[in-house]
Amino acid sequence: MFTGIIETIGTVSHLENELDNLHITIKSSITSELKIDQSVAHNGVCLTVVKIDEDAYTVTAIKETLNKTNLGTLKIDDAVNLERAMKLGDRLDGHIVQGHVDQTAVCTEVKEENGSWIFTFKYDAALNNITIEKGSITVNGTSLTVVNSQKDQFSVAIIPYTYEHTNFKTFKKGSVVNLEFDVLGKYVARLNDLSKE
Repeated sequence: MFTGIIETIGTVSHLENELDNLHITIKSSITSELKIDQSVAHNGVCLTVVKIDEDAYTVTAIKETLNKTNLGTLKIDDAVNLERAMKLGDRLDGHIVQGHVDQTAVCTEVKEENGSWIFTFKYDAALNNITIEKGSITVNGTSLTVVNSQKDQFSVAIIPYTYEHTNFKTFKKGSVVNLEFDVLGKYVARLNDLSKE
């Protein structure tokens, strides 16, 4: 379980394919605090630490994860949003994030707004995920509030702190991001589908 409040940005230092799996090695400022078997969200994808070597650690993404997320497009030196699992008793500063990406989206517009930014993302509505105005959305692991909710796209407003401390500063038109829709919204959408059957 995560909150969507990004702790730090890691850098991809090594990628290794093994059959259908991808081993991803990340250099980060939190590596010394990690341990084997610990869960860390990478651009919102919960992965298990399998190896630690000085200031870098390795996680493994399987084919299912690579098919549904943007992790398969990572390159050496790419910036990755990182968050460790939350501790019981901590404040929930973002919203409930499972680390289970629902689908990807494409950035269709980045608009600077005199000190902040508006990012717009388009996604495949056929997968039955929904956003609602002022509802929660997780973009590359970052907990955000939806603005301009539409059937297959939405926007988010990004303050300077978030822009500087996440990989949002690397996004441009055409960037592919991971989305985790609000868990309550997913249950409502599923119940609505069941009522039509």
